[in-house]
Amino acid sequence: MAEHHIENCIRRLRFDADEMTQAELARRSGVTRQTIVAIEKAKYAPSLELAFQIANVFGMPLEQVFTFTGGNENE
Repeated sequence: MAEHHIENCIRRLRFDADEMTQAELARRSGVTRQTIVAIEKAKYAPSLELAFQIANVFGMPLEQVFTFTGGNENE
C-alpha cells in the first residue's frame, strides 16, 4: 500500500501574513491552537472543511496551502 501524506505551507503563510500567530489562525479557523500546531507539523490531516477554512483565512486556493503526496494505490 502506498504511503500518502498531506504537506502544507501554513508556517510560511503565517509569517508572510504579518507574522500571524498560531492562536490567531486557530481563532479565525474555528479550531484550537493545538490543532494548528499538529497540522503544521503534519501530525494531523485536517478535514476537507477545515483545510478550505484555513486556505480561506489566507485568501488562497486550497492547493496553494495543502499538497497531497503519495503514489497511486493501483500502481
